[in-house]
Amino acid sequence: MHVVKNDALTEEEATTTGGAEVSRQIALLKAGALQNAILTSANFSIIATDEKGIIQLFNVGAERMLGYLAAEVVNKISPSDIHDPQEVMARAQALTLELGTTIAPGFEALAFKASREIEDIYELTYICKDGSRFPAIVSITALRDDYGVIIGYLLIGTDNSVRKRVEWELNAAMALAEKANRAKSDFLSSMSHELRTPLNAILGFAQLLETGAPAPTPTQKRNIEQILKAGWYLLELINEILDLSLIESGKLSMSKEPVSLAEVMVECRAMIEPQARQRGLGMTFPQFDVPCYVHADRTRIKQVLINLLFNAVKYNRPQGSVSVECAPSGSDMIRICVRDTGLGLAPERLAQLFQPFNRLGQESGVEQGTGIGLVMTKRLVELMGGRIGVESTVDMGSVFWVDFELASAPRLTALDSDHQAPERLRAPDGSPLRTLLYVEDNPANLELVEQLVARRLDLRLLSAANGSLGIEYARACLPEVILMDINLPGLSGVEAMKILRADPMTAHIPIIALSANAIPRDIERGLEAGFFDYITKPIVVAKFMDALEAALAVSQQAAEQAAVVVLP
Repeated sequence: MHVVKNDALTEEEATTTGGAEVSRQIALLKAGALQNAILTSANFSIIATDEKGIIQLFNVGAERMLGYLAAEVVNKISPSDIHDPQEVMARAQALTLELGTTIAPGFEALAFKASREIEDIYELTYICKDGSRFPAIVSITALRDDYGVIIGYLLIGTDNSVRKRVEWELNAAMALAEKANRAKSDFLSSMSHELRTPLNAILGFAQLLETGAPAPTPTQKRNIEQILKAGWYLLELINEILDLSLIESGKLSMSKEPVSLAEVMVECRAMIEPQARQRGLGMTFPQFDVPCYVHADRTRIKQVLINLLFNAVKYNRPQGSVSVECAPSGSDMIRICVRDTGLGLAPERLAQLFQPFNRLGQESGVEQGTGIGLVMTKRLVELMGGRIGVESTVDMGSVFWVDFELASAPRLTALDSDHQAPERLRAPDGSPLRTLLYVEDNPANLELVEQLVARRLDLRLLSAANGSLGIEYARACLPEVILMDINLPGLSGVEAMKILRADPMTAHIPIIALSANAIPRDIERGLEAGFFDYITKPIVVAKFMDALEAALAVSQQAAEQAAVVVLP
């Protein structure tokens, strides 16, 4: 009895029998099964058209995505009828510009590149039967017969909603982050201004006392030096706060050069010892018998050491001690250790030490802090190519250490003249007084500039408390130079400057911005707006006088040119 197991032979049976016809039938059956699986797939749409763009095939995936039955679209509409018409029009216009020839909107615009055997994948919006829409990625290919003649087009599409949603969420998050970043910048700018305004008076008047007549006594001179040291360092700290966002983004600028450890230690000691004495703490610093230089940024390394020393003082025990030690660390590094006799930290606390805003349970203590000092210290050390670490024993104290790369001594060391006051200048005999106008609402700032200008016997100073009054004074007195605060009540300094620039009577007068807005973006905006120069508060006297001298020279040149024009 002959038993038929199956109408179709298995591949193994076909191979065994070697029947070519059977193998061909199996291959056809496989191909047919694959084609059927593709056409009935619900995961992507397959739409085929004739050469005129009328739909001839509409698979199950297209029905699921678009809500039409195949019978509702086959031989009736074009794929462009189920796309967003504005997008189709835009595609036609883009092709027209690209090719320099008019492309009609509709299916022709969709199929143009495919007809020229150029692979084309584009993003368009599908419109469903119920009017709803969704974004899709569509690939279009020209179908040709054996003679190369186009007989239709194949469009394969996938739903792009998930990717578009992720993109939208990402863009929204980026916009929110950018908004937060701008808000942070605005806050930092405002905070900088509020801190710099009183600091301007402290440093400005201290500089006046240092160089005034009669000369200060030795004791007064030492006191003034301490005020200036602390003030300039406080200014550096304000700048560091403004640099926080740059540290986080890795864009903080560094000026790495050979820095004398002995000089930095002396400056740090002068800053820290008064606080240590108030708490009854003993302090020891290393002696450098041989000059030692490290490759670092002078301001940043000083900030690092000051922060470590401040912490060692703050979190020490009464009558304890703080010691600073230096020793080689490898062949090309030096290790600076700051050792305290505080309560120490348990191992689990050490793991949390460099986390932002984590004060390790000290929030309820008497010592104030933000919890970002050590985080910034660590990042600054690493930006300078160094290393930082800590060792601690409970009830015995902690040792914070930093490693820096050793450097050769600089060949030439120039004195820093930024903080030196200029000598008193006298007017040539018979020369006329030149007028300055200072628009400023802060009495302390005004008094400081009055005393600076008083050192120039060829200058006199007028003042105005707001922008509107400053404009009136400028038009009435035509001063040689105008000093303009930015944050004025009512009319801002920038607005007042623009009004003066637009007035032919005052347009030639150099206007120097004198402001506590010291973020680089603020300075750039001020110079772009039209200020002759931009001096930040606290005022560095030498820089202020240099800017004033340059503005007076420009004003004098403009006056001489005007006189030549007037002469018959």
